[in-house]
Amino acid sequence: MPLEIERKFIVLDNSYKRESYKHDHIVQGYICSDEGRTVRVRISDERAYITIKGPAPGGGLPCYEFEKEITLEEGRQLMHLCEPGMIDKVRWLVKSGKHTFEVDEFFGENEGLVMAEVELSSVDESVIIPDFIGKEVTGDPRYFNSHLRIHPYRTW
Repeated sequence: MPLEIERKFIVLDNSYKRESYKHDHIVQGYICSDEGRTVRVRISDERAYITIKGPAPGGGLPCYEFEKEITLEEGRQLMHLCEPGMIDKVRWLVKSGKHTFEVDEFFGENEGLVMAEVELSSVDESVIIPDFIGKEVTGDPRYFNSHLRIHPYRTW
């Protein structure tokens, strides 16, 4: 099963928008968001995906992740099965060295929150951190999208 290794950070300012080479509007919901396991439906512009995430072996940084593209119509239909609370965001892609940072600018109940994440091929892989990156929040459950759906940033 594929593993996902990603680090998450708070974003300090909006300079990432000037550095971005692409951005997409994303709406996502959760069919299941039990602790440590989620089934997510995501519509990103005109594409849809279903993603299953599971706990990391030994509770470490990588977690299990299975993602499959589905039709846009399937994505729209599955959104009706989702638990209350949707995530609404624009994802900006920014190159830094050999990595791409995904910067999520949240809207709705999470407006004001901007986070960046970078996927790695190993836990100890080095990465060039852009100037707009602030505090690392990797592993802090408050910043998981599945948590933000229930406990929006505006309520903190």
